[in-house]
Amino acid sequence: MRKSKRERQRLLQETIQKNPFITDEELAEKFSVSVQTIRLDRLELSIPELRERIKHVAQQSLADKVRALPIEEVIGEIIDIEPDHSAISIFDVRAEHVFKRNRIARGHHLFAQANSLAVAVINDELALTAKANIRFTRQVKENERVVAKAKVIGENENGRTIVEVNSYVGQELVFSGTFEMYRSNNEKKDGDSNESSN
Repeated sequence: MRKSKRERQRLLQETIQKNPFITDEELAEKFSVSVQTIRLDRLELSIPELRERIKHVAQQSLADKVRALPIEEVIGEIIDIEPDHSAISIFDVRAEHVFKRNRIARGHHLFAQANSLAVAVINDELALTAKANIRFTRQVKENERVVAKAKVIGENENGRTIVEVNSYVGQELVFSGTFEMYRSNNEKKDGDSNESSN
């Protein structure tokens, strides 16, 4: 027997709360209705589509790990982070990020992505960039996706954390930087953090 619309929508909400990664197709099969009906139900209930739900869940779990700055202040979208070890973010270059004349990305956007990722990877309430050594290795154009990868490589003789960030478009390196990070808990030293930077 087919459920009433109200009952179906109640169960739909419960199902999505339990499993935010369920697809519209799977929901349609579960409730024996069309995909279009599920989409209309979601619309009425203000439940976002799968991609948005995945993004929301990911941001919630990442927000708990990023301590040095609010996650919405990170330039680009963090997709993976292991505090005091490594982090990855993606940044899609849009029209507002490029020079109008040649459609090449303004350098400060690539720097901001890398610098904010270097701050985000630090497991501390306060992390500031004390020094940065950066290199742009190729121009980035509108509509390209930049993937930045940060890695904590140790501490220098001043007790500052050294973070290396490499940014890629596809397999091609477009930016590299070594960031010397000041942190408020510098007195906490890990056993393996005696390496010095180049």
